[in-house]
Amino acid sequence: MAIDRALITEALSMVRDPQSGQDIVSRNMVQDLVIEGNNVNFTLLLPSLNMESKSDMNFACIGTIQKLFPEAEVNIHMTAQSPTATKASTLPQVKNIIAVASGKGGVGKSTVASNLALALHQLGASVGLIDADVYGPSIPTMFGLQGKRPKVQQLYGKPKMMPLKAHGIQLMSIGFIIEPEQAVVLRGPRLAGVIKQFLSEVVWEPMDYLIVDLPPGTGDVQLTLVQSVPVTGAVMVTTPQTVALADAVKAMNMFQLPSVSVPILGVVENMSWFTPAELPNNKYYIFGQGGGKLLAKKSKSVLLGQVPIVQSIRAGGDEGNPIVLEKDSIPAKAFQKIAKSTLQQIAIRNEYLPPTKVVQMQA
Repeated sequence: MAIDRALITEALSMVRDPQSGQDIVSRNMVQDLVIEGNNVNFTLLLPSLNMESKSDMNFACIGTIQKLFPEAEVNIHMTAQSPTATKASTLPQVKNIIAVASGKGGVGKSTVASNLALALHQLGASVGLIDADVYGPSIPTMFGLQGKRPKVQQLYGKPKMMPLKAHGIQLMSIGFIIEPEQAVVLRGPRLAGVIKQFLSEVVWEPMDYLIVDLPPGTGDVQLTLVQSVPVTGAVMVTTPQTVALADAVKAMNMFQLPSVSVPILGVVENMSWFTPAELPNNKYYIFGQGGGKLLAKKSKSVLLGQVPIVQSIRAGGDEGNPIVLEKDSIPAKAFQKIAKSTLQQIAIRNEYLPPTKVVQMQA
C-alpha cells in the first residue's frame, strides 16, 4: 500500500503542540513534507530546541504515522522558530487579545467585559474571556458557574487546564480554582504566575477575540499581561463623574507608555444615566455627564458607547445571564452597539498600525 500524503497529514494532525494544545498541522509546525517510497521526511518547527517535550513530540509523530503505515521510515528534522516567532508563540491560536481596563473599581468593568464578549459572539465571532481580576473574580457568578472546576488533561506528561464554557464562549477565572469565600492573598511573582497559567497552561480553542478582564489600576497583572502576549488594544471603562475619570486617565496612560504601546480602541461609559423600568424614556444623570467623551478625547480614541443604569443589568449578572442575552432590551442594544464599534476600531487598528510587540523586561 502506497503511503498517502493526505493520510500522513491527517495522522500528524492528531499530535498536539505542547504550548498551545493545538494540533501541529494547523499550527504550521510541519514543514517540507516529502514522501519517497516508504520514507516519510519532514521538518518539525519548534518554539525552541531546548523544550522538554521535544523527544516526546518526536515519538508521537513517528507513532501516529507508523500506526497507519507500519512500514514507514519516518525521518524528522527538528528546527527552532525565529526569535520573533518564539516571542509571539503564546496563544498563537488567538487572532486578537483585547484588554478591558479601568482606573478604579466599581465602575462595572466586569459587566462590560462579559457583555462585550457575548455581544461579539452574537455577531458570529469565536470568543474567550479571561477573568484576570484575581482579587475579585466576578465571571463565575456572571456566567452561572459558581463551584465549577476546569478539567485537567495531560499533554506530554504536563497538566493542562480546559476552559469552561457558557453561552458559547470559553472562560477561565481564578474563581474556578478557589472556593467562593476563600481570600486571595497573592503578591507580585505569584500573581504573575496565575496570569501566565491562564495564558500558557490552558488549552484554548482557536478564537477571533480573547477578552481579558483586568483588575482596576496599573499593577502586576497589567504588567504581566503585556509582557506575556501581544495585546491588540485596550477598551477603557469609566463612569461619567470626575473622580472615576481621573483614575481612568492614569490607567490609560500606562497603555500609552512608549515601552508598552498598546493602542486604546475606545472608551465605554458605564452608568451614564438611570432609567426606571416603568419610564424607559426618562434619563436621570445621577453621576453627571461627559466623562466618557472626555476620556476618549484624551486617549485620541472614540466613545464606543454608553450604558445606562438599569436594574436588569444587575439582575442578569447575579443570575448568570448577562443582560446582552435579552437581545431586545435597551441595555442589550447598548452593548450590541459597543461590540460593533469595537469591531470597527479593531479593524482600523489592524489595518493602519503594526502588531503590538510583547513588552521586554528591563534590567
